[in-house]
Amino acid sequence: MTDKKNTARGTAVLDRYFRISERGSSLTRELRGGLVTFVTLAYIIVLNPLILGNYSADDAGATRDVVGDILPVPQVAAATALVAGVMTILFGLIANYPFAFAAGLGINTLVAVTIAPQVTWPEAMGLVVIDGLIILVLVATGFRTAVFNAVPPELKAAIAAGIGAFIAFVGLVDAGFVRRLPDAADTTVPVGLGIDGSIASWPTGLFVLGLIFTSVLVARNVRGGILVGILTTTVVAIGLESIVGAGPSQGVNEYGWNLGYPALPEQVFSLPDLALIGDISFGAWTRLPALACAMLVFTLVLANFFDAMGTMTGLGKEAGLATDDGKLPGIGKALAVEGVGAVAGGAGSASSNTVFVESAAGIAEGARTGLANVVTGLLFLAAMFFTPLYEVVPVEAAAAALVIVGAMMIAQVRFIDFTDFTMALPAFLTIVIMPFTYSIANGIGAGFISYVVLATASGRGRSVHPLMWVVSAAFVLYFVSGPVSAALAT
Repeated sequence: MTDKKNTARGTAVLDRYFRISERGSSLTRELRGGLVTFVTLAYIIVLNPLILGNYSADDAGATRDVVGDILPVPQVAAATALVAGVMTILFGLIANYPFAFAAGLGINTLVAVTIAPQVTWPEAMGLVVIDGLIILVLVATGFRTAVFNAVPPELKAAIAAGIGAFIAFVGLVDAGFVRRLPDAADTTVPVGLGIDGSIASWPTGLFVLGLIFTSVLVARNVRGGILVGILTTTVVAIGLESIVGAGPSQGVNEYGWNLGYPALPEQVFSLPDLALIGDISFGAWTRLPALACAMLVFTLVLANFFDAMGTMTGLGKEAGLATDDGKLPGIGKALAVEGVGAVAGGAGSASSNTVFVESAAGIAEGARTGLANVVTGLLFLAAMFFTPLYEVVPVEAAAAALVIVGAMMIAQVRFIDFTDFTMALPAFLTIVIMPFTYSIANGIGAGFISYVVLATASGRGRSVHPLMWVVSAAFVLYFVSGPVSAALAT
């Protein structure tokens, strides 16, 4: 009897702290939602090291810094899981939203492709830390919150819908259903269906079956339908691979599994290597001209600032936590923690950590509070020790969930008045440019700039919030940062 009372008391404490009942959720939904988010997002522990690190310095295609050094994959994987786990838990406890954190994909690519070749890896991560500190200053002054609230409700709806299109496209590409076509003289088409216009690989075929199966579960309102779909598809994948032997992709086998290999691991437990934690330097400011360094930091800030803002907007609306005008209660605390994510990601050499759109999968399972984040974060921390186990889930199994959630989020277009062209074009550009350029920030920038221009040209300039002018001007600089940085470097 005492154990039951203690359990009930503990449940009541969790309910009050996270406001579970108040938000129409339950303990079971939060736990399930946190698990689904982790399963959908776990690929980042594999993908981030492949973007930032390399298995061997002998690899001719290794991602190197200005002095030729590389980041070892095992160390980046451990740092990625650690920082994601800590930041996800911190965000859940402070902001009380079910928005998981991990290394931002667009930002880590920017660090690896643009920044690292000009400086050393510690110096590159030092610039990421400065990026986070600037964002924290913008939060402390109220500027970041003011910008968040200055965006018109219809543009916020477009951001949510655009994120839906973006994550669906990510899922389709990850599963190999949509593939980049090699440059050839006989075609100008950038992407196509599968391989040579056909779903010609077993992993992609499994994705299609998983998508159908999971969609049926969701349509029939089966509890935990997305989680059941992911786990069932994974089990089928293990059996399928034992029969057909498709093998891992590793960037060269187009018929193989993209990320995560569906085969029972030889071992389950492994100790994490955390040697990269704290390995940062601010020497970039002496290695490069100050203006060139400032432009790199400016690019990081813009990408971080608006990727997070757009993602929180979309997730908040999808979870029903936003007000009618698209505002999120307590957004100041949420944005502050997100700024800490950039600092923590840089300090951990995992690149800037930010809110991830894949959290929508957990939201679709019923997650509405930060308790789901605590669950996801603890699983991230555990993943440091059980890397061989979570790698069993192929990205093709998780990709189906992304497509389904994208279909749910695109429904936000119903709040946009497409009969008013001054809003229709900005909303349209916001929605389509996100998946077309693989960047949430690019879509937001195109939408903001076109909105300001059209509203002013049509005589509605006074209705445009002054901060929209400021942000649009910053996005103009952001879009031309490439040639400006190149000019400064010469």
